Parts: sequence; structure tokens; C-alpha cells
Amino acid sequence: MKEEIPFQDVSLDQTFSTYEKKFKALADQRRLHILQEITNHGEVCVCDLSEKLHLPQSKLSYHLKILMDANLIEKETRGTWSYYTLNHSEMNHLLSEELCCLFRRD
Repeated sequence: MKEEIPFQDVSLDQTFSTYEKKFKALADQRRLHILQEITNHGEVCVCDLSEKLHLPQSKLSYHLKILMDANLIEKETRGTWSYYTLNHSEMNHLLSEELCCLFRRD
């Protein structure tokens, strides 16, 4: 007898996966410090972040990549340096009505 696979809402799984990536990116103090520095200055050069946060560039790049992959920050390269800004629409959307509605019961 063939076992029936329960219906799974793919769009809901994708939504959960997206939020999981974002919350994982936020679940680290170093990355929160990076976001705070970017927020305070509007735009930050990777060279300044490395000095300010006392992180070698390799570790800083690792954390920046996680924030980029979660679409929480944006990067612009000018010459040899990379400059980072917040992705305000994503940050504002993070605790949005959409996310709240996923878990609200009327």
C-alpha cells in the first residue's frame, strides 16, 4: 500500500526559510554590532568596521556575508573598498504584519 504524503504548503516553507535565515543572521552579537555601526553611520567602509570592532578582515567578511545573504545589508564597491548600508526595507519588514500574521489566531 502506497503511503500518502501530506500536503505541504511550499510557499509557507519558503517564507519560514527566509525568516530563519534572517533571524539566524541576527542571532549573533558581532553581527548586531555590525548592524549598529552601519545604523549609526549610515554607510560604513569594511576597513573602518574591522578597526572599530577589533575583528580581522577575514572574520568580518564572514559576518558580512551572512548579513548579505539574509538581505539585511547592501554592499557597494568603490575602488578597492566595500561600503555597507542597511537594507531598510528588509529591516522594517522583519517584524512586519506579514510575520505577525503567520502566528496570529483570530
